Amino acid sequence: MSTSSSEVTGHVRSLVRRSGTSFFWAMRTLPAAKRNAMYAVYAFCREVDDIADDPGEEADKRTRLDQWRDEVGRIYAGRPRFALSHAVAGAVSRFGLRKQDFLSVIDGMEMDAAPRVRIADMDELNLYCDRVACAVGRLSVRVFGVDGAHGDRVAHALGRALQLTNILRDLHEDAQRDRLYLPGELLRAHGVTGSDAAAVLTHPALPDVCAEVAEMAECRFDEAVSALAACDRHKVRPAIVMMEVYRKVFRLLVRRGWRRLGEPVKLSRAEKLWIAFRHGMV
Repeated sequence: MSTSSSEVTGHVRSLVRRSGTSFFWAMRTLPAAKRNAMYAVYAFCREVDDIADDPGEEADKRTRLDQWRDEVGRIYAGRPRFALSHAVAGAVSRFGLRKQDFLSVIDGMEMDAAPRVRIADMDELNLYCDRVACAVGRLSVRVFGVDGAHGDRVAHALGRALQLTNILRDLHEDAQRDRLYLPGELLRAHGVTGSDAAAVLTHPALPDVCAEVAEMAECRFDEAVSALAACDRHKVRPAIVMMEVYRKVFRLLVRRGWRRLGEPVKLSRAEKLWIAFRHGMV
């Protein structure tokens, strides 16, 4: 297909803007070429995430994810077919993004594609976080221009911090979809047995489980602060903005506690803008 550069950029930017994500504001701190590459990465992740979240049949979702695996192969072979694929191909070419990281994201979405999601143990939780968050981080730091060792350290720590925050924030919503990301190994260690998501969320020991996961997240945030401090601050401004947005959400979650899980915790648009200005412009 013939697709102009402006059409591709406009298509991807509109996808990101419509999402209402804080990601949009964080990436506004980047120069145009890097910003457009990050929009392409985000739009790819949004596309495959939407497939996993679709209420359709698991077999159909897996087929569609396999089609994106094939499309990633076409991107790296220089034969992208879609507007989004062309945008991703441009980012790959310019910033040396790794094929395996895109495939890892798809693998993570495949874990979410089942009608019922349960995480067996800490190893599986770490694998899930690596696929759905750290792989995105590894793509991002290459766009930012951070070298391999420092970049992978940032992606490892910040990806886990953000995903553990997501898990704690979305416990109620995920349970309604029959998804439970608290590992069974950890639940059983606190005396929480059974696999019914609604029953788990009302178990008297659940706050202890959540507190332990929160402690893990706190450690990952601390590691991310240290990893980012070792980088050129100008290059990692977007990562700092994302970290500060999520760290504020995390602290609000801890303050709310783990017994009122149906009570949403989120930042206002003004709060996100202030964080983006404060940490993106310094």
